Formats: sequence, C-alpha cells, structure tokens
Amino acid sequence: MNSDDILLETEDSMDKAVEYMNHEFSSVRTGKASPALVENIEVQAYGTPMRMKQLALITTPEPRLLVIQPFDMSTMKDIDRGIRESKLGINPTIDGKLIRLRIPELSEERRRDLCKTVRTMAEEARVRIRSIRRDGMEGLKKLEKEGDITEDDLRTNEKEVQTLTDKAVKAIDTAVAAKEAEILKV
Repeated sequence: MNSDDILLETEDSMDKAVEYMNHEFSSVRTGKASPALVENIEVQAYGTPMRMKQLALITTPEPRLLVIQPFDMSTMKDIDRGIRESKLGINPTIDGKLIRLRIPELSEERRRDLCKTVRTMAEEARVRIRSIRRDGMEGLKKLEKEGDITEDDLRTNEKEVQTLTDKAVKAIDTAVAAKEAEILKV
C-alpha cells in the first residue's frame, strides 16, 4: 500500500460517513410525508426482523399522508406493530388492504427535539471522520517509518488528509444547517 492508496481510502471512507449521515437525516421527520420516514423501520415478520421497504409499497399521495401497501396481507399486523413500536410517534390506521399514516404538524417543542437529534447524528459523523483521519495519519506515519515515503512526503500527505477532513466536516455542517432549516420551517 502506498500513500496514494491511503489518501484514496481515507477520502472514500469520509465520503461514505457523510453519505451515511445524510441517509440517517432522511429518517428524521419533518412536517411533510416522505417514504424515507418509514422504509427502514424494522418489522418482525415471518419470524425474522425485516425492513419495511422489503414488506410493502410506500407512497405519498398527499403532502401529509403516507400509504403503506403490504405485498402480503398476512404481514399487515406485523407492519402496524412495527410502526407503533418505532420512535416515529405516529399511529397507523388500517384501511382495508392499506395502512395510512397521517403526518401531523410538528409542535415547536418537537421541532427543537428533532434539531437536537440531527445535531447528535452530525456529531457521530464528525467522530467517524476524526477516526478515519487518525487511521489515515497512522497509515502515512507507518509508511514513513518503513522508509516508503520521505518526511517531506509525509508532511504533504498529512496536509492532504487534513484538507479531506476539513471538506467532510464542512459537508456535515452544511447538511445539518439545511436539515435544521427544513425542520424549523412551519
């Protein structure tokens, strides 16, 4: 492994950490309905935990309504239970072969709580970024110790790792600001 491989691996890992955080953000409820709110809810069906998106078609016919249509009607009660047990805080309504989820307006207090949740997710992502940075730096120092790169190359590559870190942290901060604005928008 050379210094270029370490830099590429570091950048790729940081990009994945930011991407994961953005995916996590999609599960945070805002004022409008989105299939991402429920698609990853874990449901106990067929004696095994499964994701909602594996069990049902999820659509948004109205801005404040989610409709969940199970592929197999025998999983209807399992899906209902999964939604009730999730942290979503919305009670489903079974309507024949569909489950309807009305997305209520968020109270000011609930909006602040959701902003705290988003900031916590962002801090977890920053911790991952710092861990990836540390791994990259250690890999570069190991190469220098083994004589594969010079001390000057080490400094140059360390600056590059720091640049990647700064870029990832800025992406996190931008995403947090956007998500908080989306949550706080009435």
